Amino acid sequence: MTPPSLTPADLHNRKLIDNVHPPDWINPAPAPRYNMVVIGAGTAGLIIAAGAAGLGAKVALIERELMGGDCLNAGCVPSKALLRSARAAADVRRASAFGTTAQGGASDFAAVMERMRRLRAELSAKDSAARYRAMGVDVFIGEGRFAGPDTVEVDGRRLRFARAAIASGTRAAAPPIAGLKEAGYLTNETVFALTAMPPRLIVIGGGPVGCELAQAFARLGSRVAIVEMAPSILPAEDRDASAIVRAALARDGVELHEGARIAGVSANGGAKIVRFESGGQTRVIEADEILAAAGRTPVVDRLNLEAAGVQYDRDAGISVNDRLQTTNPRIYAAGDVASRYRFTHVADATARIVIRNALFFGRQRASALTIPWCTYTDPEVAQVGMSEEQARGCGARTFLQPMAEVDRAVIDGDLEGLVKLHAATSGRILGATIVARHAGEMIAELTLAMTSGIGLGTIASTIHPYPTQAEAIRKIGDAYNRARLTPRVSALFRKWLAWTR
Repeated sequence: MTPPSLTPADLHNRKLIDNVHPPDWINPAPAPRYNMVVIGAGTAGLIIAAGAAGLGAKVALIERELMGGDCLNAGCVPSKALLRSARAAADVRRASAFGTTAQGGASDFAAVMERMRRLRAELSAKDSAARYRAMGVDVFIGEGRFAGPDTVEVDGRRLRFARAAIASGTRAAAPPIAGLKEAGYLTNETVFALTAMPPRLIVIGGGPVGCELAQAFARLGSRVAIVEMAPSILPAEDRDASAIVRAALARDGVELHEGARIAGVSANGGAKIVRFESGGQTRVIEADEILAAAGRTPVVDRLNLEAAGVQYDRDAGISVNDRLQTTNPRIYAAGDVASRYRFTHVADATARIVIRNALFFGRQRASALTIPWCTYTDPEVAQVGMSEEQARGCGARTFLQPMAEVDRAVIDGDLEGLVKLHAATSGRILGATIVARHAGEMIAELTLAMTSGIGLGTIASTIHPYPTQAEAIRKIGDAYNRARLTPRVSALFRKWLAWTR
């Protein structure tokens, strides 16, 4: 199969291709029957293949494009490399606030993108075809299609299986906006091919991807506008969290248009023009590039799922039960193609469920997972469990700790942020939202607590290093203990202490 082309054709992208879609790859002769055939070599597919092979299963792994999937090639890895460079640029501009003089602060966009490609290529060795072959996995580069309820075809060969897993992932959705296709636009799958900074950028969609990349490009020197249909950016997040990010984006120069209805897109010479209504007014903005960040579509086409008896929906993905089994009991699905939580760490978790349930008659349930997620703006927004509204409906109490009252956050100059935690009367944690520069790191403590049944009382008695921003979590534990000190208990304590003087 002809390898996908990546631009620019530099040594980093050639290294990437050599690892994850080798041009000279020769597919192996199929085994008579496999314990597991995996379609898709993104995060979920790679975990299933490596885990099953490590346990002694005979495994085939099929990938028609780039091994590593969206995360390595067009998602987590390149975007976080870009965000790190953008944060460095922002820190240089803030240097005077810390009593330090820094010269310049201008960004070399070509160097930023070259660094991203270099890091992506280096990390690609972990997802390479050669590495998985060394694990004992039969790696097939080509398009896999079901030929029956227990058979997959790839490269003109038939692979029979006892169990199969579909991990084909998602692709960037094309927004149904008049004129957008004709004008041309970028997605997360093409934006990382840029080598020159677009002077003006319009981002359609104010969700996590849109906000992350909008802030990054603004910090690197582009004039950026976000056009979001919902009343607020990050509409799925806590309102207070969204408000903090909105202020941060505005401070970085991002122009926000919320509650917008896009009428159409057109091109005029080198400019792309977006027409929309917002706040009762018709607006027109121009840019050199448009980034469409308005959702993703499951990759279910060309798999011939009908031949395998697997039900699916082109918008929602593959239908699975709580044990991730499809309507064909031999076939399971994991990752983005079968989950509304489209995160790399969820793909990893669901892949592990598939290994246990498909190969060892396990009964693990996807609904039992405690799933955190994070939007990597600056500050970051991390969440796990119930929202404030959901917790209120359960009679829970919400505790709020502003980061401006946490010593390390004050020292770091990271005053904008909060920890908002929802707990039952018993101290059991029901959910939390963290807004902080390293919220993604901090949310793990609360996810562990929820998974293990650790309550706020135990967190309050756990020693946290001082000074750290994570001390905000312990402070909430202290607030919970103070809330338990009712007037009656306080009166009893006073009487006891008076008697013991």
